[in-house]
Amino acid sequence: MRFIHTLTFISAVSAATHFNALNYSPKRPDGSCPNVDQVRQDLAVLSQYTDTLRIYSVKDCNQGEPVLRAMEGTNWKLYLGMWVGPNDDAYEADKAELIRLSKVFDLSKNVKAVVVGSEMIYRKEQNSAQVAAKVQDMRSVLASNNLSGIPLSVGETWPYYDSNLLNAVDFAFVHVFPFWEGKTVDEATDVLFEHINAIKAAANGKRVMVGETGWPTAGDDFGVSHPSIENSQKYMNDFICRSNKEGLDYAWFQAMDAQWASTANASNVEAHWGILGPDYKTPKYPGDTWINCNVATSSSSSTSSTLSSTPPTTTTTTTPPSTTTPPTTTTPPSTTTPPTTTTPPTTSQGPTKCKKTVVVTVDRCIAY
Repeated sequence: MRFIHTLTFISAVSAATHFNALNYSPKRPDGSCPNVDQVRQDLAVLSQYTDTLRIYSVKDCNQGEPVLRAMEGTNWKLYLGMWVGPNDDAYEADKAELIRLSKVFDLSKNVKAVVVGSEMIYRKEQNSAQVAAKVQDMRSVLASNNLSGIPLSVGETWPYYDSNLLNAVDFAFVHVFPFWEGKTVDEATDVLFEHINAIKAAANGKRVMVGETGWPTAGDDFGVSHPSIENSQKYMNDFICRSNKEGLDYAWFQAMDAQWASTANASNVEAHWGILGPDYKTPKYPGDTWINCNVATSSSSSTSSTLSSTPPTTTTTTTPPSTTTPPTTTTPPSTTTPPTTTTPPTTSQGPTKCKKTVVVTVDRCIAY
């Protein structure tokens, strides 16, 4: 009970900067697996910013149990992920672990939704019909364990959210990264809403939310996309203010910097998406209030020129990269093949994945 009171107090002190949800990897800064006390420490810090997290797997690092144990008896909510890889092994392992956890915890108390997979269609590991079948399989699993009230979705990049997925899910959980489309920070929010509105138009009234979006705070430029604290905060401010105004739900990518994530050949940004630094405690943005919907924020460029509000002429792809890859075991997976079309990289937490994007022909390998 003392821990719960501490969470409430910390949250009350800093309610000015609030995220609807944060994508979260409980792995430690060195990549090791977490215990429940470490997860509780993370929650105590993150409670200043949100009351909802998304994880990508329950079996990877056996993270499901410590996360659920740390949330037990609190008001924390969880988007609980089922990892889907190039074969069904990871999914079946996560499914078996979910069934086991359902007998240990009352999942209806803390689990807000179950999210099947993360960018497996983008990585060309599964097609949408296969993923839709897994959603129906998971629906049967939940019903068999008295959990039919928990909604189901799929975590996938916007170009691949087709009718198979929209028909299968209860709501759409869409990943959109204007950074990986080579967009300027000034146009990024408009670009995201164009993609989301197109999916809404095809969703037959089903709710659509952003499952992942963010902007790195350090690393190399990707086309005219420039990673910096200033640009990350500007995109955060622009996106969240417009989302609040238009009633768009979202999960921001991500909670903490992942220093253990690979940065090779990926614009060196993969370790720099967190709102907290690599110590999992220190805020990366200045001040106490990061989001101010009454004041425009400034952006920074890698050059002295002002960022244009028109899309770069060098970016011909409309598919943002994906950054999401949970491990299928206690080590991050290394099974991610890059799309052969114009598909920018994705940013998600899970196993190791390597991707190629034709936008600027880069290979990116990420481990979450």
